[in-house]
Amino acid sequence: MANANDTMGMLHENLVDAGCNPSDIECCMNLAKNDRWTSMLPTLRCYRSQLLNTIHKEQSKLDCLDYLIYKISKEHNS
Repeated sequence: MANANDTMGMLHENLVDAGCNPSDIECCMNLAKNDRWTSMLPTLRCYRSQLLNTIHKEQSKLDCLDYLIYKISKEHNS
């Protein structure tokens, strides 16, 4: 775990925990080292969008399963 005063360590840990790929992590770390923090925002927003799309796809799968469970339970009195 990064020290609360270790901004670069905290950034790296957060990027890893968020599931960013190594090349995006390296890019963001380089931008931060060069004090270009806002330049990493497009990369972070793009990754966030990808994660959100994944969540929506998985939610759709859950909805299908929930409907199937409901139908089977209702039709077979379980």
